[in-house]
Amino acid sequence: MTKLDKITPESLRFERVLDAPVEKVWRFLIEPDLRARWFMGGPTDPREGGKIGLTMNHDRLSDDDVPVPERFRSHVGASWEERIVRIKAPHLHSFTWDEGKAGEITFELSDENGKTRLVLTHSGLRGREDAQNFGSGWHSHLAALERRIRGDGVPNFWALHKEAETAIQDALASDV
Repeated sequence: MTKLDKITPESLRFERVLDAPVEKVWRFLIEPDLRARWFMGGPTDPREGGKIGLTMNHDRLSDDDVPVPERFRSHVGASWEERIVRIKAPHLHSFTWDEGKAGEITFELSDENGKTRLVLTHSGLRGREDAQNFGSGWHSHLAALERRIRGDGVPNFWALHKEAETAIQDALASDV
């Protein structure tokens, strides 16, 4: 977590400065093969009203041979589409989650002296359980994205996820 991150039961806001130009980071958000290396890939029609395909192949996020924790194994291979709400290449990408029932995710990218300030906001959460689940996920996926952007590996995605779970629990506890 950074001091700029804000975690509440209603919304999540993560802010990162990535060591790459905006155009490179944008490709990691939009191009299915690159997105699959840190989050979820899937066919994408990058326009307002278009679809973003999401396939949960989290068993492939680690470079090392790391087993998927038991509680996530049934999700491996799950695939669905969400609707792109807003998009303005290469600075803004916003899409629904669970057809909007679990909110909306917005990525905002801005140039910062040749680096990219990425702000991810997940609004419209349904309470603490959503905040914990999505917060842990986004925190760990962003850690993987930072490593991929730098050209570093992600030896064990699930170790990142475990750290993220603790960080989000702590943030939510201080929100009470």
